[in-house]
Amino acid sequence: MSESSLQVPKRGATLRLLVEDKIREAISTGVLRPGQRLVERELCEMTGVGRTSIREALRQLEAEGLITCNPHKGPSVNKISLDETRQLYAVRGLLESFSGQEFALVGTDAQIRRLEEAAAMFEFRAQQYWQYPDRDPESTRLARDALIEAKTQFYVCLMEGSNNVFIVQMLTTLHNRITLLRAMSMTQPGRLQRSVEEIKEIVAAIKARDGARAGEACRKHIQLSANVAISYLESIEAEAQLSD
Repeated sequence: MSESSLQVPKRGATLRLLVEDKIREAISTGVLRPGQRLVERELCEMTGVGRTSIREALRQLEAEGLITCNPHKGPSVNKISLDETRQLYAVRGLLESFSGQEFALVGTDAQIRRLEEAAAMFEFRAQQYWQYPDRDPESTRLARDALIEAKTQFYVCLMEGSNNVFIVQMLTTLHNRITLLRAMSMTQPGRLQRSVEEIKEIVAAIKARDGARAGEACRKHIQLSANVAISYLESIEAEAQLSD
């Protein structure tokens, strides 16, 4: 995602939501990095909207935990600590396991078809991502962004299939916080191939209408993702301590 793609079409009442989505996407894809200060003037230039829309969007993103507002320094992209990462994945594992279980039990056939399509798209994007390891940086970024979007759509289908509005609300908030970590963990050596197989198992369990199996498949998928993300952050933290 480039800064030019942050431009927001101005369409009246939906403008604030569009601005929120663009800034949220910029955070999740790493255009706006953890710890980076968010200057209103720069955000106005990047998105093409006024300060009022930017301020409204930032208030919403602060409520979601994506940004932090310091009285003396202004807003900045939130950092996720190692402890917070452990907590986020622990809660996500519980909610997503329940979501998968409920999907298998109460999801409609149409919802299952959409889940299959989303899983197939994720596998396709994964194959595209690992097929050309020596591509140029811009092509790598585009392939990674497409991969993240495909995985995000899979999770949207998984949540909606639970037919539980509170599960959708809570998991959406967690996913917004964890997307950047997901991109990092998913692209660690060997993880993406395993993730594809885990997604296939989730879909198979839901198609079989086996709630217990679907719940366990979701729990395992999140736990393995958590292990990779936590291991990576631990190594970063260790390197930072050595450099002090």
